[in-house]
Amino acid sequence: MLTEENRLKILKLLEAQPHLSQRKIALELNISLGKVNFCVRALIDKGLIKAENFQKSPNKTGYLYLLTPKGVEDKITLTHSFLQRKLKEYEALEKEIEQLRKDASL
Repeated sequence: MLTEENRLKILKLLEAQPHLSQRKIALELNISLGKVNFCVRALIDKGLIKAENFQKSPNKTGYLYLLTPKGVEDKITLTHSFLQRKLKEYEALEKEIEQLRKDASL
């Protein structure tokens, strides 16, 4: 359930906004709250993020999600992999468009 795509999206989102609640993450990524909870727990278990309670917050269930050095490294690796995959898709699409242009000109 913790796909590379979800892992990358959550890591990128938490790096930019570590104070987000799981509910806001779910809304931002358009996935269920239960799925976000599962993914966040898996990221914590893998040592990619750590969760810290807000010390002086009246909302004691509020957390600050921080990427660990391992999490930053994983995000970079995932970003590189995602970019390579998208470049291959782009190249295949370019070839398909070129073929369609040739077919249309007949």
